Amino acid sequence: MNTDLKALELLFQRPLEPVFTTRDNGKTVFDLPDSFYTDRYRNNSVEVATRFSQNVETRIPLRELTSVPNLDFAAKLGRKDQFSLFNTRHREIAGKLIQLYLDAPNLQQFVALAAYTKDRVNPVMFQYSYAVAVAHRPDSRTVPIPNISQIFPGNFIEPSAFLDARQESSVISKSGNRPVLEIPINYTASNREEEQRLAYFREDIGVNSHHWHWHLVYPASGPMEVVNKDRRGELFYYMHHQLIARYNVERICNNLKRVAPLSNLRDEVIEGYFPKILSSVNNRTYPARASNQLLRDVDRPDGNIEISELERWRDRVLAAIDQGFVENTQGQRIPLDEQRGIDILGNMIEAAPALSVNSQFYGNLHNQGHTIISFSHDPDFRHLEDFGVMGDVTTAMRDPIFYRWHGFIDTIFNKHKTLLPPYNNAQLEFPGINVTRVEAKLGAANARPNVLLTYWQKSVTNLAAGLDFGPVEDDNVSASFRHLQNAPFTYTFNVTNTGDRRTGTCRIFICPKTDERNDPLRLEEQRLMAIEMDKFTVNLVPGENTIRRQSTDSSVAIPFERSFRAVGANYQPTAADELARFRFCGCGWPQHLLLPKGKPEGMQFDLFVMISDYSNDSVEQLSNAPDDACSTAYSFCGLKDKLYPDRRTMGYPFDRRLPNADLTELVGAFTNMAKTDLTIKFNDRTVG
Repeated sequence: MNTDLKALELLFQRPLEPVFTTRDNGKTVFDLPDSFYTDRYRNNSVEVATRFSQNVETRIPLRELTSVPNLDFAAKLGRKDQFSLFNTRHREIAGKLIQLYLDAPNLQQFVALAAYTKDRVNPVMFQYSYAVAVAHRPDSRTVPIPNISQIFPGNFIEPSAFLDARQESSVISKSGNRPVLEIPINYTASNREEEQRLAYFREDIGVNSHHWHWHLVYPASGPMEVVNKDRRGELFYYMHHQLIARYNVERICNNLKRVAPLSNLRDEVIEGYFPKILSSVNNRTYPARASNQLLRDVDRPDGNIEISELERWRDRVLAAIDQGFVENTQGQRIPLDEQRGIDILGNMIEAAPALSVNSQFYGNLHNQGHTIISFSHDPDFRHLEDFGVMGDVTTAMRDPIFYRWHGFIDTIFNKHKTLLPPYNNAQLEFPGINVTRVEAKLGAANARPNVLLTYWQKSVTNLAAGLDFGPVEDDNVSASFRHLQNAPFTYTFNVTNTGDRRTGTCRIFICPKTDERNDPLRLEEQRLMAIEMDKFTVNLVPGENTIRRQSTDSSVAIPFERSFRAVGANYQPTAADELARFRFCGCGWPQHLLLPKGKPEGMQFDLFVMISDYSNDSVEQLSNAPDDACSTAYSFCGLKDKLYPDRRTMGYPFDRRLPNADLTELVGAFTNMAKTDLTIKFNDRTVG
């Protein structure tokens, strides 16, 4: 393997240790120029280099920097401070660091620059900025980016597991003889707290890793070539919209009412949350938020935020939606039309500074909302507390308030969508295409059609890459955790084509039939909770066509092994196409949560299938777009360095109002649509 690429991979390991310590299972060490040692170690550079280079198999020499960067801009964020992508100043610092990495003239200088800066900047910010650069530089495309749960496992795992890990690593030196560490189930609250019924979803490692990886692929700040991606604002809307849809469906599965949007920041926040996890950077506990907490203005050394300011931004955004246009910094009116409106709003509400049409006027609503909530326990810094989990993209989804805040953000986007005209017949039909049969079935020969199964599964992941303790020759510390799982199934559709050979896009959604009280849902309610399951291209010959599709091929989800892939060269695929999937495809919804939990007695859904005309869906990719085998999970994550591969608006046809009274009338009016009753049964047993 190219030693420079190997070096880039190794810089993800042991994130809190100096760069001169051993990596790669104790087999590899960097040979550093004297100038790379920080002041703390410069006078002892020979001693520490000798100590850590004994008995290693590989030494990777690093080149001197052709130009030593001025890192004063990064000094504003201390090495033991928490790093937040929701904090404007932190994002700006990270953006400058990303620019430094992208400006490195070649791979050798990128490696040297990354190694030089690693011990001089905040380690969490380094890992984020470094990962963004690795993902976006053309010469580091083959470097796999580890899952964030493996770089900073403390953000995901209950601290007692680390006590056990330290004990095991000091007492039992051989990893093969160590027992697998057990991560407790439901350790953040008792069953007296009804929100704890959703802990399996909110605290799932794969869900939180997906949220981090999405923001890694679509950063809000940094160089334009990194930030300005095709339909980025719309993806921000749609990915989070689907999160809320899935979460609301999970709540119904657990007999809870749908999320109440946090539309009034002056109301008490009823939901408390006690995360019981440690910050990876300073080993302090993420602060808790007590029940019935009032949000207050934030007055802290790193910035002030007033609730009234968020209210002004909210009112301006809502007024723009009512008017049907936004105004840029030159006072020009930009229409919020059917094609670009949602993308403009997405970039404006998340406040990507380089992409917002007028960040001074429309503000920073989404991010500053996260920040105010994250400091509710200590808004004026009198107790010297850092932000809570809502201030960190790796942990925000653990907190019930995340879904209330994003529920409110989603109501803003949906207000825009509701003001657009309903889809008309010409936008929905595909003449000559008739979907005659829809079925989803488990693999067993005696399985009943349209009855799917979920259950608990125990899995094991390796935490070693981010653990800065234990013998350096051993990089294997395994932990077991329980998560929801679904039995694989197959879709089968019969489609009659009365015309010539044609191409279509098959779109699959599931919609809950009833609410938590078992009352039927209206079409508008179903539309807002429609869960996208898959989207793929089909070639239709004249006459009868049978389409089969495996649930594991979903355009939404990534396989379990990509959510929790092992770290190190020994675990990497060698084939070029598999290696490509291994990297960028860390972004995607976890396959084990493809299906909602359902209920023991069975929960009823509509399985909806639509085949749209590919001539209206297709996208002509840029001629210079690199060939990339990563094409899974594009529904939420797009394609790396390419245009979003569907010309329709994301969520079509459920992103807008529909011209029918209910779903039955809709599929009755269009032959290219069909639906069937689907039951999801939950089996309360654990396998594995």
